[in-house]
Amino acid sequence: MKQMMIRIIVYACIIIGSFTLQTSVFHFFSLANITPNFMLITVVAAGMMRGRKAGIAVGFFSGLLLDIFFGEFLGVYAFIYMMIGFINGFFNHMFYAEEAVFPIAMVAANDLVYGIVIYFFFYLMRSKWNFFIYFKSVILPELVYTLLAGLVFYFILLWADSKLTTLEKRSA
Repeated sequence: MKQMMIRIIVYACIIIGSFTLQTSVFHFFSLANITPNFMLITVVAAGMMRGRKAGIAVGFFSGLLLDIFFGEFLGVYAFIYMMIGFINGFFNHMFYAEEAVFPIAMVAANDLVYGIVIYFFFYLMRSKWNFFIYFKSVILPELVYTLLAGLVFYFILLWADSKLTTLEKRSA
């Protein structure tokens, strides 16, 4: 029970840290008004490392945090991130800590899907039909920037997860 509380506290700190990086720190490093999506990297990593339940929980609270501060409607980002965490949880059995190519490729694929879903919910529903302009000016630059940031941030998340797993094994 103590190990579970430690894991929850560490994941809460990671979510808040990802939120802070994404919304405040990297606004100073934005390229063409685009910042990397650290929340997405966190959700993808949690789903792949810990499974569907962790992916859903981390996705829900990450999305809820974005909804509270930036969402037009409460629950949209929470639902999107929760689904991303759930789907990435299915790839938990394919996750190997030594291999970084698959998780980084999953971050890229999820960022692409995330951008398309955001376009659908926030632009297409308002009859803004310029998908290729949105793709070229928002989705593609965010994908590249998230991919580059994910190369570093993923290893930080992997290190934290390995330390938590070691702590859990030691106390069991």
